[in-house]
This record gives sequence, C-alpha cells and structure tokens, in this order.
Amino acid sequence: MAIPKILLYYVFTPLADPDAVRLWQRDLCESLGIRGRILISGQGLNGTIGGDLAALKRYVRKTRDYPAFTRIEFKWSNGSALDPAGLSLDFPRLVVKVRDEIVSFGAPGELRVDSDGVVGGGEKLSPAELHSLVAERGDDVVFFDGRNAFEAEIGRFRNAVVPGVANTREFVAELDSGRYDHLKGKPVVTYCTGGIRCEVLSGLMKDRGFTEVYQLDGGVVRYGEAFGDDGLWDGSLYVFDQRMSVDFSDHTAVLGHCQACGEPTKNMLNCRDVSCREQLVVCPACAGRDGPACAGHAAPPR
Repeated sequence: MAIPKILLYYVFTPLADPDAVRLWQRDLCESLGIRGRILISGQGLNGTIGGDLAALKRYVRKTRDYPAFTRIEFKWSNGSALDPAGLSLDFPRLVVKVRDEIVSFGAPGELRVDSDGVVGGGEKLSPAELHSLVAERGDDVVFFDGRNAFEAEIGRFRNAVVPGVANTREFVAELDSGRYDHLKGKPVVTYCTGGIRCEVLSGLMKDRGFTEVYQLDGGVVRYGEAFGDDGLWDGSLYVFDQRMSVDFSDHTAVLGHCQACGEPTKNMLNCRDVSCREQLVVCPACAGRDGPACAGHAAPPR
C-alpha cells in the first residue's frame, strides 16, 4: 500500500538559470506523480510537496544529484491520504514557478546568498542549543515569530513576540516602524515553520541594528520532532496544505478560539470572501454553518 508523505525543504544558493531548473523540477514531479508548490529564484529553491513514499524518495535522490542542491535538508511528515491514482490529497495540483524571491519579503535586494547559503543571517541554533541559551540567559531571551500573525493563534513559543503582519511582505515596514527597537540589545530568537522565513528575517533584523539575532534551525518542525509538546512550544503548528495544522503529541494544547462562538479550537478556515487569503480560527460546528469572513470582508452592520 502506498504511504502518503509530505516533504518540506529549501536551499539558498545562487542559480544561474532558474527557468531551466523550473522545467526540470516540473517534469520530475510530473513523472513521479507528485503534487505541491515549488518556488525557484536566482537565490535558491523552496518547496512543499506530497505523494507516496517511494515517489518522494526518488524525488529526493534526483534533486540531490543536482550539484547546487546536494546539501538540501528534507523534512518529512505524514500526509493525510492519496487518491485512487496515487496523488496526494493534501495538494490540489502541482505548481512550479520562478519568482524574484523564494520567500516573499519584498526585499530581494537585501538578501545576500553564496554557495554556503544566506550571508549575514542570524546564528543558527538546534533545538537543544535553543534550550541551552534559554537556560543560560533566562527571561532575557526573546522569541520573535517570523510567521503571519494568524498562524500564531493556534500555536507559538511561550511568551513570544508576535508581529501583527498578514504576510511576510509586511515585515520590512514592521521592523522599520520602531516598534521593536527596545529589543535591539537582547538575544532574539526568530522562528518559523521550517526555517526559511527566518533565514531572511534574521538578516533583515541584523541590518537594522539588532545585535544578537538567532534563528531556530529547521524551524518549529524540527523543534517539535525533538521535544514535542514537552518543551517551550505550545499548541498546534499551522501548515500551508490541506491538513491546515499538525500536532506534535497526543496532549497538544488547544490555544485557538473560534472567531464566531469563542470555543477552544485549532481548526482553521479560509475567509468566506473568495478573493481573500486570510485564515480564520473557526470551530467545525461554526464552519459547517455560514463560514465567517475576516474583518476586511465582514458584512456591514444593518
């Protein structure tokens, strides 16, 4: 029986011909029956894909054969199911695109990349090294969420600073606003789902005068694998596929509250307005009625 799996991965490395890489990656995925989303730029590769275990293992081998991608670290997780044709139900289709950035901060000119990765980013900490830093520095350590604000509603590091951004493109203005200048002399640990957003965010922070910046290597995914729900993380991890969220144990705390009725839930739902990409915390019972809209698309009062 085919086993549904999901791969999360990225690598920052100079690519001379991103469009050639796009064609190769598209053909490779199509030949293996893999779905998902892959972004390519002159600065590297970023993907989240799903399929059966055997197909994804072949994808990993073929991708690592490319000299620029030999050091890619792939993060594995369980998919929900495969359809009768063996295609992942966690992704509706395959999308492979070339973009200016493989993670959209709207600041491609600020990112410096060489064959070893991002130049000038924060110091990488493994989950164990993160615990050592907290043990040594205590409450001076600041966790800085590098995700969209709605993701933190169902899970986050304890006492983390959660910027009120709706997408990564808002981070530059948020950092330039001065709201976090009081943190510039503190040890700041940036974190995100799989680590890619913090590769960029930590560099942006250092360029703006934050003197001691770290990034959680491998993101919350790696931390959850190491410590589950028995460390510094609370709640569920939001993911950008049909699963919507993942838990790290059988005793995951429920942090979210339904926008409609206020009941505790980790369930996420798209805004009712089809043109909106906002995600809302909505319990299954309320989602089964008339799904709510975000504040920007709520119906005006009568």
